[in-house]
Amino acid sequence: MPVTNEYDVVIVGAGPAGTACALALRSSGRRVALVDKAQFPRDKICGDAIPSPTLKYLARLDPSYVTELQALLASHHAPTTHSRLLAPSGEELRIAWHNPAFNSPRLHFDDALLTLVRRHTNTEVLEGYAIRRLQTDEHGVTLTPADATQRPLRAALIIGCDGANSVVARSLMPSTSLDRAYHCAAVRAYYKAVADAPEDTSDFYFLREYRAGYCWVFPVGGGVYNVGFGVLSEEVAARRLNLKHELSELLANHPHLAPRFAKAEALTTITGFGLPLGGSNRPVHGHRTLLCGDAAALIDPLQGHGIDKAVHSGILAATQVQACFEAQRFDADFLATYAQQVEHYIGRELTQRYRLMRFLAGNAWLVDLVVRAARWPWLRRQLVRAVG
Repeated sequence: MPVTNEYDVVIVGAGPAGTACALALRSSGRRVALVDKAQFPRDKICGDAIPSPTLKYLARLDPSYVTELQALLASHHAPTTHSRLLAPSGEELRIAWHNPAFNSPRLHFDDALLTLVRRHTNTEVLEGYAIRRLQTDEHGVTLTPADATQRPLRAALIIGCDGANSVVARSLMPSTSLDRAYHCAAVRAYYKAVADAPEDTSDFYFLREYRAGYCWVFPVGGGVYNVGFGVLSEEVAARRLNLKHELSELLANHPHLAPRFAKAEALTTITGFGLPLGGSNRPVHGHRTLLCGDAAALIDPLQGHGIDKAVHSGILAATQVQACFEAQRFDADFLATYAQQVEHYIGRELTQRYRLMRFLAGNAWLVDLVVRAARWPWLRRQLVRAVG
């Protein structure tokens, strides 16, 4: 077997959570490896919405990160200053956002974040490193690669930032069955030549036919649009929905969508993905193990995005890493501080938003009422605050 590489920390997954964690450890003095099974740039099936807090968290680490990120994405993003919400009744509400946000294909966004890691840290980045097995013992964690020609890795701490199907969570955390009430299934494709599609506006279509979910049309720059549809997995299972078919039917027949897509050109096939929603109290720590981002089910149940939560949790994990090495403690009891921080800064909000989503689910008249009432300035401000 090849000689094992030794690190203080191995971060598994080079998406937003993993790269944010690596950036936050820049001055830690720790030996850090960031591994990913893919070669970058790589696509990540997603709605491509980058919420405004994402930039805020990166700027707290270093304001230059935001400047560089924007430069790297200059040709691959669409600043979004507005959203249009279409109620089941057909009534439309246009909202202006005060904080900067944008949409960007994950192919480019994640690669830009990884570029920041390469530029500003001593992190060893290992691409194309698929993990076959993880084992913890009294002294550390061993990662065995699927490719026998690659070296195993050894670390005091493992940070699982490897998405909804996290190998770290499956290997090192208590097994949990899929709870479809806390899981969303979605599909997306890219289109161009979409009609009535301002490049500064993200569109949300709430549909009477589905209890909890929406269809979206998000500009991502260069005249390209991320178009998708997501529904709670419990409804998908109960109704045996084929979401690819459902999205195709919506674009062809929905009275507001069909005219917009009559001459649109599909750039990709429709592809599916799953999202573990926040509010489920999924464990985020264990012996020598922390989970961040989608691996920790930190996805907004109301809007379905999670990049800002991924970045924030990666930064919180880096703080816990420092505390672990200062105390020379890596047991689950000591790492529980991270779980408490995640709950305080992220989990409580996601639980509240899950309850709001369930309250609205299946009550199209409530969504109609909210959209109608939000025409009043005071109520609109409350809606903006609630939606985020």
